[in-house]
Amino acid sequence: MLVLGIDPGIANTGWGIVDFAGQRFQPVCYGVINTDPDDRLDHRIAVIAESVSQIAQKYEVKQISMEDIFFAKNEVSAIGVAKVIGGICYAAYKLEVPVTMFTPMQIKIAITGYGKAEKKQVQEMCRILLKLDKIPRPDHAADALAAAVCFCNTSSTTGKLGFLR
Repeated sequence: MLVLGIDPGIANTGWGIVDFAGQRFQPVCYGVINTDPDDRLDHRIAVIAESVSQIAQKYEVKQISMEDIFFAKNEVSAIGVAKVIGGICYAAYKLEVPVTMFTPMQIKIAITGYGKAEKKQVQEMCRILLKLDKIPRPDHAADALAAAVCFCNTSSTTGKLGFLR
C-alpha cells in the first residue's frame, strides 16, 4: 500500500511516499511544496492542496498520514498550519483517500519508541527504517516520511489486534 505522509506548513509542506507491504517499508519519493510568502494566504493554501492532490493521483496513494497540530507556541503560525491541514483534508476527500492524523508525540513513539525523542533522533531512525544512505533533506520531507512510517507501524499493529477499519 502506498502511504503519503505530510508535514503541513504554510511556507513549506513536506511530503513523502512509503510503500508498505508485509511489515516492510520502502521509500518511493519525497519532497517539499514551497509557497511564495508574497502570495495571498488563500492562494498559498490552494497551491499546497492542489500539489498534494496531484502527488496523490500520480502515485495512486491509498492513504494519507499527516502530522496534526498538538501544541503551538506561535498561535499565528498554528492557525496558518490548521488552514493548510483543512485544505489538504478537502483535497483528499475529493480523491476519496482517507486521512489519518497523528500528533508529533505519536509519530515519535512510532518511529523511536520514545515520545520525547529529539528531531534528529526521529530523522535518524526514519533513515534506518527506510534503509536510506542519509537523512532526507529538507527536514520537512524527513518529517513527512516519518508520518508515513507512523501510519504503517500503527496500522500494522492495530490490524493485528483487529482494530483497523
